[in-house]
Amino acid sequence: MTSESDLNAHSDEIERVFLLDRLPDVPESLRSEAERWEIEQGYLSPSDATSCDRITEGRLRRTTHADGSQTFTHTIKSGLGLVRSERERRVTASEFEAIWPATTGRRLLKTRLRIDVGGQIWEIDDFSDRALVLAEAELPTVETALPIPEWLQPRIIREVTEEAAFRNFHLATQKGFPG
Repeated sequence: MTSESDLNAHSDEIERVFLLDRLPDVPESLRSEAERWEIEQGYLSPSDATSCDRITEGRLRRTTHADGSQTFTHTIKSGLGLVRSERERRVTASEFEAIWPATTGRRLLKTRLRIDVGGQIWEIDDFSDRALVLAEAELPTVETALPIPEWLQPRIIREVTEEAAFRNFHLATQKGFPG
């Protein structure tokens, strides 16, 4: 089992999120270099009883990479808006499988395209379980400018960084954007 010492130190996540009207037409030069991930996420509540007492809240994620390999993570996030607190650690496949049932009713599925645009990573999430496409970019500081790529601009409906309804937890618990 993964030890408590594997939990990352407290870190802040600075992320801007945009609602899109559909998947953007990514230039082939960028698409061919992009990473494609299939993501299953489930959310735990503090009251859930699991076989691993240490994991009692937060998000479980299974990421399947293009080569078929999988990674499993447990993440605790707090806050809303541009700057949020995040702690994340890897878990084993067996830990994930043991705890995954506790997320029943609080799950989502999405395909993520990770695109490097001049050193800025854009993540385009196409949700499989609802009609929703979001784009997000993490920034090193609140003051960092975020140029929007030309190919993405026409697809943006609006920025939803400050809207709780578009956070994955709310989407997974059906409290958010119904799609």
